[in-house]
Amino acid sequence: MSDLDRVLAAVDADLDASIERLFALLRIPSISTDRAYAAECRRAGQWLVDDLASLGLTARLNDTPGHPIVTARSEQGAARRVMFYGHYDVQPVDPLELWGSPPFEPQLVDGPDGSRRIVARGSSDDKGQVMTFVEACRAYLKVTGSLPVDVTVLVEGEEENGSGNLPSFLAANRGKLAADIALVCDTSMWNSTTPAITVSLRGMMHDEIVVTCANRDLHSGYYGGAAANPLHVLSRIVGAVHGSDGRITIPGFYDGVVEPPDEVKAQWAALDLTPENFLGPVGLSQPIGEQGRSLVEMTTSRPTFEVNGMWGGYIGEGAKTVIPSIATAKITCRLVAGQDPVHVRDAVRAFVRGHLPADCSVEFLSGDGSPAVAVAHDNPDLAKAAGALADEWGKPPVTVGAGGSIPIVGHFKKTLGQDTLLVGFALDDDRIHSPNEKYNLASFHKGIRSWVRILAALAE
Repeated sequence: MSDLDRVLAAVDADLDASIERLFALLRIPSISTDRAYAAECRRAGQWLVDDLASLGLTARLNDTPGHPIVTARSEQGAARRVMFYGHYDVQPVDPLELWGSPPFEPQLVDGPDGSRRIVARGSSDDKGQVMTFVEACRAYLKVTGSLPVDVTVLVEGEEENGSGNLPSFLAANRGKLAADIALVCDTSMWNSTTPAITVSLRGMMHDEIVVTCANRDLHSGYYGGAAANPLHVLSRIVGAVHGSDGRITIPGFYDGVVEPPDEVKAQWAALDLTPENFLGPVGLSQPIGEQGRSLVEMTTSRPTFEVNGMWGGYIGEGAKTVIPSIATAKITCRLVAGQDPVHVRDAVRAFVRGHLPADCSVEFLSGDGSPAVAVAHDNPDLAKAAGALADEWGKPPVTVGAGGSIPIVGHFKKTLGQDTLLVGFALDDDRIHSPNEKYNLASFHKGIRSWVRILAALAE
């Protein structure tokens, strides 16, 4: 048997012990958003430090103004080094009464489809995913005494609370965190039998638009029909953002946007993501995005403009016949690779100003943003990881973009100069952040085996 085969066999033989180790971590209620659980967050971080140190890694619990950050390093002098990122903190468990079992007493149960699943808060997001990588390292060190590449492990305790202390930690520890590539296990598979590598994350620009017309609220009977209504003005402006073809009409909005390669689009088309199976479960039937674009493109590789909230005037019980003086809208733009958040912000604001009628003024209250992150489709490490996943799952992984944003991946690129491969084994039905969160046993087991193969491939 090759070393790879022997390590994979060790993963299989040690699965029960791997589950028990995961259960020990899951029993710690490391809820980062509630200060009452600060000691438990520290306990979870220390548990990981002790476990990583038991593998022979140099492990440390690093204090921050918030919850501590776990770091660990191997020092083999290997030709390549990877940095693995995850988080040990979890979401609150409310509403507790909807859990079928106590959220911090992990259970191994049978699902409705017959699959075995681990049920506990944090089982999928992200303790189960973190431990797939740790267990892969454990198997290598047990069988061969070394790892195919040097590894740096970085596990934070504030991801569910905004990762507020991580960017400064990265900046202060650039040298210690240097690596050829970053690996993140906090994403999903395409489905239960098809792995996925997330190669892009949309960025974000959010702003708050405040339109003022009259200098006070007005009686709608006396002024109605003559006075400008800021709710009407703001509604017309945001209504003009999208053309009848679904494209965003703001001049300069698409500057820098690059089309994915044709072979990638062909792969996406073969995924059979339809309005029925994507929009149907949320009670919708027709996509409203850009005409001629697939649903995968609409939700991952194209930028968006969304109104998240709009208000003004009287919204209490009963009637109050006024024309409000002020109307407000909160908007977000999801950005793709090549777009500059500042440029998009300025383009949006210019569009709003250009559509204001006489006597009306506008104020903008935010304008914060972060750029999108993308791994080049010809990145050699992407090809290596894809081949390793194909060997484990018996089919090539889907390479997709994520419609959401993970700001820390942008920090890895900006601060550390590292591209990131996001390889996760969660499923869409894992009930992340909800009662009865679960992680399929197959996701955990084959996730460990997948990291064994990926580490070997990245060493080549």
